[in-house]
This record gives sequence, C-alpha cells and structure tokens, in this order.
Amino acid sequence: MTGPRGTPGRLQHLTECSTGQAVTMEDDDRRRMEDLPVDNVIKIETPLTRDDARKLRVGDHIWISGVVYAARDAAHKKFIEMLDAGKELPFDIRDQVIYYVGPCPARPGQVIGSAGPTTSGRMDAYTPRLIELGLTGMIGKGARSGEVVEAMKKYGAVYFGAVGGAGALLSKCIISEEIAAFPELGPEALRRLVIRDFPAIVVIDSEGRDMYSAGRKKFQRVFV
Repeated sequence: MTGPRGTPGRLQHLTECSTGQAVTMEDDDRRRMEDLPVDNVIKIETPLTRDDARKLRVGDHIWISGVVYAARDAAHKKFIEMLDAGKELPFDIRDQVIYYVGPCPARPGQVIGSAGPTTSGRMDAYTPRLIELGLTGMIGKGARSGEVVEAMKKYGAVYFGAVGGAGALLSKCIISEEIAAFPELGPEALRRLVIRDFPAIVVIDSEGRDMYSAGRKKFQRVFV
C-alpha cells in the first residue's frame, strides 16, 4: 500500500470503478468517478493487516478491492452469541473488513442490488470484541461510540465512511456476492463480497482521529 505521504504501500491512479461481467457502468457514473482527485487516492487490497491499517490517516481517500464481509446488527448479534457459546465464527475475522450493509435484491443481469451503508452505531455494542479478535476495517456511515474508538486505537483498526444515498452506484463496485452464513436473516445474512475500487474515506483512524468530532468542533467555533 502506498500513500500520498510517501508511506509504504501502493498509490495507484484511478480511472473508473471496475464492475465485473454482469454490471456495466453508465457514462455519467464513469464521469463522476473520474472527477475525483486521483492523485490523492490510496488504493488498498484486502486482507487489511493491522500494520497497514495503522498507516492510514483520517481524511485519506481510499479505493478498496478484494474480499469484504457484509453484515448488519442481526448478524453481529449472532457473532457474539456464537462467541459466548464457545463456537467459532463462520469466517476468519483476522485482518478482515466488514461492510455494514443489507443489500437490496438484484435485478436480472445484476450481481447485487442497491448496497449503500447503514448507520454504524447499530453495531457499536458488538464491535469492540470483534476488533480485539482481529477485525481491522469497517465501512459504514455515522459516528462511532467511544468504546469502539478505544478498541481501534488499542488494536489497530480503521473506520471507513461510504457515501449514504449512493447505494446503486456503490453496488457497481461489487463484482460477486455469496451468502456465507445466516441465510434465515434474508437481506441481513452474512455475505462474502468481492469488491473492486470501492470508494471510501478514512473517517476514524487507528490513532482515534475522528472527522465527525473534528467537524462538529469546527462549526461550533463558527456559530457559537
């Protein structure tokens, strides 16, 4: 992984969101992607080690490729129940990234339906334990609890923000999906996704620097 700060890694120029065989990107969508400031984009591949997670900084623009797991609060609740019962999780959580999403059904010819991020706070009660076990990345929207941030700082994890309301566009960066566990949960089943050039921003880094907190403080100074 190479970053614009010259840290070890991969900095690659970005042209478009690759979409696999079943889904194509419309010209308007491609132009939106190409309008991004590509010189400042860091392109990473999963699995995401703790060492690599610690190299990312709040505000970094990231494009993620590789395997991520889709799970919302119902699946997270099952994770903790399994751990409490002494059972293994249905996937190896070490160095993994979880995307907080419950995708819509796919239309004919699509890999997956609209797949925008859900509010991450729903997972806060379960997340510190998963980070301790090796979870290194989370993709969602909204602020995180102090307990989650402390776990990120202690073990080395990052929180990526994805754009809410852009689920149809984000779904075009998902090139395959399969149910990994809990099919009875329907849209909230644990899914194994393969993504390519999925756009996100580091909103909380492994040092606890937090764009949400910084933004609130900035505008408090302006309006108070």
